Amino acid sequence: SPYLLQHKDNPVDWWQWSDEAFAEAERRDVPVFLSIGYAACHWCHVMAHESFEDPATAGILNEGFVAIKVDREERPDVDAVYMQATQALTGHGGWPMTVFLTPDRRPFYAGTYFPPTPHHGLPSFAQILDAISSAWTQRRSEVLSSAGHIVEQLAQLRPTSLSRQVSEDDLDAARDALRKSFDPVAGGFGGAPKFPPSMVLEALLRLGDDDSMMMAGQTLAAMARGGIYDQLGGGFARYSVDAGWVVPHFEKMLYDNALLLGVYTHWWRLIGDPIAASIVEETVDWLLREMLTPEGGFAASLDADSADEKGHLREGAFYAWSPDQLVSALGEEDGLWAAKVFEVTTVGTFEHGLSTLQLLVDPEPERLAQAKERLLAARDRRARPGRDDKVVAAWNGWLITSLVEAAMVFDRPDWLRAAQSAAELIWGKHWVDTRLRRTSRNGIAGEARGILEDYAALSQAFVRLGSALAEPAWVQRAGLLVNVLLHQFDDGAGGFFDTAADAEQLYARPQDATDNATPSGLSSAVHALALLAEFTGDDALAARAEQAAASAGALVRQAPRFAGWLFADAVSRTKRRPVQVAIAGDPQDPTTAALVRSAYRNAPAGSVIVAGEPDRADIPLLADRQLVGGRPTAYVCRGFVCRLPVTTTADLEAQLS
Repeated sequence: SPYLLQHKDNPVDWWQWSDEAFAEAERRDVPVFLSIGYAACHWCHVMAHESFEDPATAGILNEGFVAIKVDREERPDVDAVYMQATQALTGHGGWPMTVFLTPDRRPFYAGTYFPPTPHHGLPSFAQILDAISSAWTQRRSEVLSSAGHIVEQLAQLRPTSLSRQVSEDDLDAARDALRKSFDPVAGGFGGAPKFPPSMVLEALLRLGDDDSMMMAGQTLAAMARGGIYDQLGGGFARYSVDAGWVVPHFEKMLYDNALLLGVYTHWWRLIGDPIAASIVEETVDWLLREMLTPEGGFAASLDADSADEKGHLREGAFYAWSPDQLVSALGEEDGLWAAKVFEVTTVGTFEHGLSTLQLLVDPEPERLAQAKERLLAARDRRARPGRDDKVVAAWNGWLITSLVEAAMVFDRPDWLRAAQSAAELIWGKHWVDTRLRRTSRNGIAGEARGILEDYAALSQAFVRLGSALAEPAWVQRAGLLVNVLLHQFDDGAGGFFDTAADAEQLYARPQDATDNATPSGLSSAVHALALLAEFTGDDALAARAEQAAASAGALVRQAPRFAGWLFADAVSRTKRRPVQVAIAGDPQDPTTAALVRSAYRNAPAGSVIVAGEPDRADIPLLADRQLVGGRPTAYVCRGFVCRLPVTTTADLEAQLS
């Protein structure tokens, strides 16, 4: 874990999360200090610099605690259960997460960032450590009683029943609820901070009515033009600190860009907006240029912080500009023009007289392209943000799915090859002894086991890849993943737990049906099961997907902002159902290629499209599919019952509409 390696030279005697660490706390009769964060977390770096690099603070920690450092991206299960405790105890959560535990892993005090000196009502970190040590030594029985009470109360926080079959009325109510929280000025939902609402946007695009398309389109355009998007290098930052998408929290996460790549591809399919096409191309270029690992997978994140021109570590230093810096890079005439085009002012839209780059107008394309190329070259001479180069299974799965779809829609076989390489790495390194590992680095699998989202995201990705390549081996691998998913994660009530039945048993077993920055494990599983059922015609899988969706269906109406993928699935079930498109023909024939491209651009979301030689017995959708009149032929089917075969793109588009 690059995050853990960032702390290897701290004077704190860090332990990894392990039985040995808790046994050491038991042996020494001291509490556990648990610190959870991730490599791209700005405030994690701040607390590390202020406290964990300070010898005096480290001395207090080493003497009175066993200190454990956890990468939340590697162990999302540990993060989830202690985040629940932190939120219950403090009313909020975030990272770095700071939790104090008994040696048997029960939490008794929690918080997030603590400053080195008292500040804005927060006690200093040293004061916290002193108070915890005093309580442990002088009021042990109270601490243990509190820990027991906390765990008992958290164990009783079973979610109220969310079971509901989503109806068309529920979809209308969900859209109307989103409309009430929609920002008509800047797009998005609610106020600052604003996170890219990827899953909600996908649902709105599937819904497709005027109101839904307005909300989705305005949000997608505002993000594409705002400072949250890297106007020079491509790719989106994690969130905007303001309501207008101007100033981001600058870390770039793979999961955001994986999900948004799919949404912008879908948006372009529907309306052909050139902004959408530019975002897709620039984001893929960035992914291949900056996030691709030597082994063929995609790295987890880029840091928010980097060294400025004085060598000081500062958030956004790599991305922000002043008018003088633009003039220095481009010359006076082009520099002043660029300052106007990119909204760079002498006052600055960010900090220290610097501005993020926005593109609120459409200047002359050739001049803009030349300016961006020169500015990117100038920026490449700056100190670069750090990269967390671990490969996370689920995040790569979501990206493979989006890359395959973008490759087929935009006719980019190089993107498809990149998706295949990533899939081969994951399957070759992460699938160990018939189970999935969560992460790898430098081609070596980590010890952490895969969770529900890993199995679901990769299953969906493998079906998409197998369909695009007409290689059934990938679909068979998806079946192996789904088999583990069904047997290890089933909750007995129609839904799924987020961790496997034989995973490490924490004081609670994580289960959260709500989407946050990423889709929930449950909603990911619903999409994966439904897609595999579409490809194979397996009614049992389709029924299990429907059952899982219904297990939390009430969320769609009650909290649509946090149920985007269940919302999207419900739209596909009730309004515009997916189809199977089988195209029989020589893959090298231009007519076959045209039919494939038309199918990907026009089929309903969630559809399965596969092309190959006629009557391929190893792919059920192509079995008994013959050429008509010796020409490549498309069959549009639902439940493997097909309409009349067609041989022209016009006829295929008519059937798909």
